[in-house]
Amino acid sequence: MAQKILVRDLTLRDGQQSQFATRMNQAQVDRLLPHYRKAGFYAMEVWGGAVPDSVMRFLNENPWERLEKIKAAVGTASKLTALSRGRNLFGYNPYPDEVIEGFCRNAVGSGIDIMRIFDALNDIDNMKSTIRHVKRNGGIADCAVCYTVDPRFTLADRARAFLRGRPLPKRIFDIEYFVTKAEQLAGLGADMITIKDMAGLIDPATSGRLIRALKRNVGIAIDMHTHCTPGFGLASVLMAMVNGVDIVDTVILNFSGGPAAPAFELVQIFADKLGLETGVDRESVAAINRALLEVRGELAQFDQYKLTPLAFDIARDKLPAEIDALFDRSIAAARDERIAELLQATQAIEKYFNFPAPDDIVRVAQIPGGMYTNMLAQLQQSKLEHLKDKVLRTVPRVRLDAGVPPLVTPTSQIVGVQAVNCVIDEANGRPFYTSKSTQFVNLVKGTYGKTPVPVDPAFRLKIAGTREETPYDTSSHKKQDNPLLPGLGNVRLARNEKEELLLELFPNVAATFLKNLREKEFQAAGGKAIRHEEPSAADLMWESLSEYA
Repeated sequence: MAQKILVRDLTLRDGQQSQFATRMNQAQVDRLLPHYRKAGFYAMEVWGGAVPDSVMRFLNENPWERLEKIKAAVGTASKLTALSRGRNLFGYNPYPDEVIEGFCRNAVGSGIDIMRIFDALNDIDNMKSTIRHVKRNGGIADCAVCYTVDPRFTLADRARAFLRGRPLPKRIFDIEYFVTKAEQLAGLGADMITIKDMAGLIDPATSGRLIRALKRNVGIAIDMHTHCTPGFGLASVLMAMVNGVDIVDTVILNFSGGPAAPAFELVQIFADKLGLETGVDRESVAAINRALLEVRGELAQFDQYKLTPLAFDIARDKLPAEIDALFDRSIAAARDERIAELLQATQAIEKYFNFPAPDDIVRVAQIPGGMYTNMLAQLQQSKLEHLKDKVLRTVPRVRLDAGVPPLVTPTSQIVGVQAVNCVIDEANGRPFYTSKSTQFVNLVKGTYGKTPVPVDPAFRLKIAGTREETPYDTSSHKKQDNPLLPGLGNVRLARNEKEELLLELFPNVAATFLKNLREKEFQAAGGKAIRHEEPSAADLMWESLSEYA
């Protein structure tokens, strides 16, 4: 009997977010769902991340309806997955417990089976409440540990730290670090652990060592999530498979590769050769892939690479002998841990399938691609593109000063913006940190949680005006205003709990979206208000929040 490996499909969330700025509309999603119902993926990531914001902001669609329509179409054929940033949910500041409970309850009630919970600092305390509320409402808690690497400290960095009396640790993000975080999350009730590598920085050698260590020490399912930007993705997923990972994250071919996760089709070929059963129907995947090619054409204006993968039907097409041999060579190299040969073979496979070449800037600088793009745009705006290399050299220093946060959303952007600010300050004859973003101040202050390395109190005083770490005080939280709309029949802007949550999580975007929705309802009713006789669940929820006002 073949050994099983489970596959989580990311196409409808992470795939389109990585490749096409999360612009798939409901009609495009709907075209795929009958095929997904037959495909039989273990899970489908369809919600969370940038989806709720983007569907309101750019598509004028209701994110709750997006989720509910997918659930109605897919049923129980695959578990539906969402992504949530722990206590912060989708923003920066932590929310009171009642908001987190309301979000988790409604997400599970609307169709989410698995909530992938992460914190940008890997601060376990920031994940506790979401784990608790997901499980209490019948969901599966997928607890993610954000993968990152140590900054490349210069001799000057080490000397400065030594003179401050705070020598740099030799290693921060080693195997023990990630295993310890996974063990802590398992102790809190995690149902599975994901190694969440947003930047694609996990190299195949580390992937193999980490999966082996997690399988030895953590008694729940392990999922590998990575991206292909620097050229490690496919090789690192193969190393995870060879070393016993339980679940792998993939994207269907036409939305995969580059900034997205590895292609399902390539992973399926590896699984076949390794004797691993995925349980996924290939005819259905081929049908989804054909439909995605059409959608890709419709989203061409958001396609940054303009490279369409090779046409390949996983159900029918055969590989040329020389390409098939590359898959065999990759497996042999992975088993023997011949890393250079493994990378050479897997990158040759990706080249054959017409994926973007590895991004050497991301690989060498060890930063996410989106972070690099945003920093470059910031420099271009100031007409200082020639300082790009200096900014890249400054990132480790800024990251070190801020407590060495993992470079994932949003900390990657906070550190990147601050590195540019520092270089611009210097170019204008001012000291580093003359210009500081509010988010950087809050990161150093402790608002977002505990950093992997404690921030130097003297630096915190300089940046945030206090030597003491100062967590965010949820008692200062005030719920978003939900006004009456006199010109639209005197109805409330948000009319139920789900809409109140949208206002709370995405204040400006949701306010515009809901105002448009109320206007459409008012016009459809012939200029008459549509009223509910009973108090809304939102009103009841906010009564319990009064102590936090």
